[in-house]
Amino acid sequence: MCGIVGYVGAKPVVPVLVGGLRRLEYRGYDSAGIAVSSGGDLSVRRASGKLGNLAKVLDGDPPEGSYGIGHTRWATHGKPTEENAHPHRDCTGRIAVVHNGIIENYQKLKARLAGEGHKFVTETDTEVIAHLVESLLPGRTFQEAVRAALRELRGSYALAILSADEPDVLVAARYGPPIIVGEGEGEMFIASDVPAILDHTRRMYFLKDGEVAVLTPGGLSLQGLDGEAVPFELKEVAWSPEMAEKGGCPHFMLKEICEQPRALRETVAGRIILDPDDPSGASDAVTLAESGISDEALAQVEKIQIVACGTSWHAGLVGKFLIEDFARIPVEVDYGSEFRYRDPIVDCKTLVIAISQSGETADTLAAVREAKGRGAKVLSVCNVVGSMLSRESDGNLYTRSGPEIGVASTKAFTCQLAVLALVATYLGKARGTLPPADAGRVIRELDRLPGLVQGLVEKAGDCEAVAKKVYRRANALYLGRGIHYPIALEGALKLKEISYIHAEGYPAGEMKHGPNALIDKRLPVVALAAKDSRDPRSTLRYEKMVSNIQEARARDGIIVALATEGDGEIGDLSRHVIRIPETADALLPILEIVPLQLLAYHIAILRGCDVDQPRNLAKSVTVE
Repeated sequence: MCGIVGYVGAKPVVPVLVGGLRRLEYRGYDSAGIAVSSGGDLSVRRASGKLGNLAKVLDGDPPEGSYGIGHTRWATHGKPTEENAHPHRDCTGRIAVVHNGIIENYQKLKARLAGEGHKFVTETDTEVIAHLVESLLPGRTFQEAVRAALRELRGSYALAILSADEPDVLVAARYGPPIIVGEGEGEMFIASDVPAILDHTRRMYFLKDGEVAVLTPGGLSLQGLDGEAVPFELKEVAWSPEMAEKGGCPHFMLKEICEQPRALRETVAGRIILDPDDPSGASDAVTLAESGISDEALAQVEKIQIVACGTSWHAGLVGKFLIEDFARIPVEVDYGSEFRYRDPIVDCKTLVIAISQSGETADTLAAVREAKGRGAKVLSVCNVVGSMLSRESDGNLYTRSGPEIGVASTKAFTCQLAVLALVATYLGKARGTLPPADAGRVIRELDRLPGLVQGLVEKAGDCEAVAKKVYRRANALYLGRGIHYPIALEGALKLKEISYIHAEGYPAGEMKHGPNALIDKRLPVVALAAKDSRDPRSTLRYEKMVSNIQEARARDGIIVALATEGDGEIGDLSRHVIRIPETADALLPILEIVPLQLLAYHIAILRGCDVDQPRNLAKSVTVE
């Protein structure tokens, strides 16, 4: 991922491509490139870093042509180098492809193609697509070879592809990430998002999964993967450029909340292996081979130390519950800003898990350096390939959540939780401390998770209705027990950082030790009361949580409860109930935080706050 632009028509193609990529810069990226064809030749220009670097390359060696494709890359496979930048080519150098998404079976395809004599020059999964199309060309047209290649891919893709042997033809396809085609006068456009082409046309078609578009200056034809024609209708888009950057959402934060189903799908992709022949799930597995830390090194781990800051620290707390429960390894969680000032006890048998969205958080980096100096191995959970944290770690697990522009972290947090659930499940299975059937249930629920989150996003109106009841309050209290307590902390943080309401997360079992004194008829009490009815410990926590709600209600607190669907008891105790679907207890935190993000968002909007850029805060804290 991240930004795609394509053009075929009569205009000089380079300004159209570069201009479109500039209008996608808000998405974030770490390298850029274009491929242009003319007169049977194919020219590719690429550069790491910002578009200014690519512009310098183009100024010194400008290609000419009337059709081409461009890309800004947010690295997922391979470092953010010029070599790994898109577009990627086949062995002949006559096919070029740009791609957003994750090809899950790329290693298997790469091994097959290498065995057939194909030479790979990058670390990316995308390069496989170009070579695969090349291998399928004999006896087929270019479009047929592309469709045949797509039928072999597993994973997600939005792609644009061209061949120097097919003049004035672009092919685009989608399965997962968005891809759009636009129609002008004697010209056609491809884009991953509307802003890239909004200055040229407002007549657009948004591809559906499994559709393949063939563009020429004369127009568009649409097909399925089987080659059958697909009817379509171009729509007039009425968005302003600013609205378009946000996908039609009024704010980046809301857009990023709504992107969580896609982000979670890509986070899990290729990391779980489901056995369809085993209904119990006991044969399902987690693979973390990409992490770079060997099974032998993991087997020697006697202690895990998690370091993080802010929202990532809350993710670390959830990780502690999961790893200790599943793998029976002791886990400590430290703020990065405190870790190196307390003479921590870590050694060569300690695995440090460092969590950071940006990979540039100064305090977390300092903690990692302290730990490595004491002999510990470091595994990062990070969103940015090539960041300082990823470079200084012994192994990396990337969250693949894509660029996050809003200061308040949303999709990065849920993807961190998903990665930690994968780590805990992997360790539990490897150590024999997590029964195979229990592991299988978590794995299968991880597979269902994007769909469950999509359902929560679609019920955002429920959160807005609750927000209208409480947005004028000056304080709020969030309560949770066990693995849900970190989500109470994160829910309170979301509210305070974007609405400027003082909010506090608290372990519900501690209320009698002081905080009950705060409860009165002016205080909203957000109670996390979801449960997994198949887990006795989850049911026990739920029963205790019901008692806490009754105590708060007896003191006239304004109860806002998160409860699982079908729970009538909570409905009797609270006028404001937000429902979430039931899932494995280990994954309930991911479902719980989504409505809390939406609740904070709508409260902040009602209070007139700048949700994307709250006062006094920055997206990445790169100084102590």
